[in-house]
Amino acid sequence: MYSHQDSNIRKTWFLMTLFFLVVIGIGWVFSYVYQSPGILYVFVLISILMNIFSYWYSDKIVLSMYKAVPVTNDSHPDLYNIVENLSITAGLPMPRVFVIPDSQPNAFATGRNKENAAVAVTTGLLAVLNKVELEGVVAHELAHVGNRDILLSTVVVVLVGFVSLISDFFIRSHFFGGRGGGDRDNRAQAVMFIIGIVFAILSPIVATVIQLAISRKREFLADASGVLLTRYPEGLASALEKIASYSGKPMARASNATAHLFISNPFGSVSRGVGKLFMTHPPIEDRVNILRGMH
Repeated sequence: MYSHQDSNIRKTWFLMTLFFLVVIGIGWVFSYVYQSPGILYVFVLISILMNIFSYWYSDKIVLSMYKAVPVTNDSHPDLYNIVENLSITAGLPMPRVFVIPDSQPNAFATGRNKENAAVAVTTGLLAVLNKVELEGVVAHELAHVGNRDILLSTVVVVLVGFVSLISDFFIRSHFFGGRGGGDRDNRAQAVMFIIGIVFAILSPIVATVIQLAISRKREFLADASGVLLTRYPEGLASALEKIASYSGKPMARASNATAHLFISNPFGSVSRGVGKLFMTHPPIEDRVNILRGMH
């Protein structure tokens, strides 16, 4: 478990460093095409600011995206007490607790470290789970906090989203760039447009690859770590079955950039076969079987 925690820290720094280098590389392409070194300086600044921003504010962005509402012991005493008791058991600081107004049963944890963590559950989850099942889900999310998954998972949201912004920027530079500047300008605009199209095609692929780099193994580890807190595998197993049986609408604000954060894919289950290779989560039936095999 400790090696997994250290691995997540290394992956976070690697991802942020890679992002820094990629954005600088893109800035170099711009500065070369337009023969303007100032463009490269701007991209270096953007890269630095985005890394700082994603570290300090990515959790707030995700919570805001899903309209998460903070809760207290007075507004949701059962949920609050479960989070508080399990946090004490896990030796973790009490995280902030949020409820997402959505009928799909789901949950996620976010934050840059255990001292600044947050756990969010949907109203749909509160509606369908009993206390023991809810404890299993909360323990799973607290395990992500303890295993230091949350920073890596949350930083990915901002950095992946920035890939899409870059592609849009390239394409707009073609349509709204200078006109009538001669052959060189026309060639530059054509290059920007081609690069923009490539980024537009690659951005969802990049998002998936980065999410898979986080590894589906973290879900299995969080399941096992959560069970160590509750000492009752059936609670989480039953909760996952109820979550998997949901047949209503996908989450209203579901996003490919944030899908990996949740305990279950917010877009619903993915068929096995080739589709399984690109899943952000392991199949729930596999997780349930493992949980029920624990003694």
